[in-house]
Amino acid sequence: MPELPEVEVVRRGLERWVSGRVIDDVQVLHPRAVRRHPAGGEDFGSRLKGHRIGLARRRGKYLWLPLADSGQSVLAHLGMSGQLLVQPHDAPDEKHLRIRVRFDDVRGTELRFVDQRTFGGLSLHDNTPDGLPDVIAHIARDPLDDAFDDEAFHLALRRRRTTIKRALLDQSLISGVGNIYADEALWRSRLHYERPTATFTRPRTAELLGHVREVMNAALAVGGTSFDSLYVNVNGESGYFDRSLDAYGRAGEPCRRCGAAIRRRPWMNRSSYFCPSCQRAPRVAS
Repeated sequence: MPELPEVEVVRRGLERWVSGRVIDDVQVLHPRAVRRHPAGGEDFGSRLKGHRIGLARRRGKYLWLPLADSGQSVLAHLGMSGQLLVQPHDAPDEKHLRIRVRFDDVRGTELRFVDQRTFGGLSLHDNTPDGLPDVIAHIARDPLDDAFDDEAFHLALRRRRTTIKRALLDQSLISGVGNIYADEALWRSRLHYERPTATFTRPRTAELLGHVREVMNAALAVGGTSFDSLYVNVNGESGYFDRSLDAYGRAGEPCRRCGAAIRRRPWMNRSSYFCPSCQRAPRVAS
């Protein structure tokens, strides 16, 4: 599942290649790609035709294209394998092409939604007064957002009475952080994933947020994290941050800080990667 850096890379590509263009035609090639639009593919396309796309926007892992001349937006659900690609009109169709969007101009490129596993899709929603699609109004700001409130996050963290990795993945508390970047930020902070949030002091929270931002900015600088061809930017290029990961996916390899073997533990239908020496497990009250 793409996390904030991967989605931001795609957003930047859409801002460059798609924002400001007028939609001429939409072809829905697989009904599941618009399953969140109950009226179906033909209605979805007709509602978009003739509208100008505004600046591509993102909150956390959520990406959307506002329709500049209306109060609605197209929300992109990338799911496990969704890709938004800008391709020349004459480029061969991808095997798993689900939606094609053509524009009323002479640039010769179109927007394609490609999704191998069909878990993702596009959907049209009314905007809130803040300009968010209404279905994601509950999503918190992300740590790279200038309006993110560090103090409010600390207070909410203390109130949750949960463990730190669960809190980092709670999109109503802080958005954009997924399994990969949570493990990376916790490794950098020397924190075990089961550390209780009630034990966090302001300096400890500030340190953790600093590492969350560092790891996300580092990933953004190299185009995100790609473990296979399913995550690419709008030009079909993969990111390279997987080569710089310190914890995630490195089970059995030496910790780059102390040399102890990185461990992997099952966690909430996922995995957690950590250093047993640098990231000591919290003591269990007797």
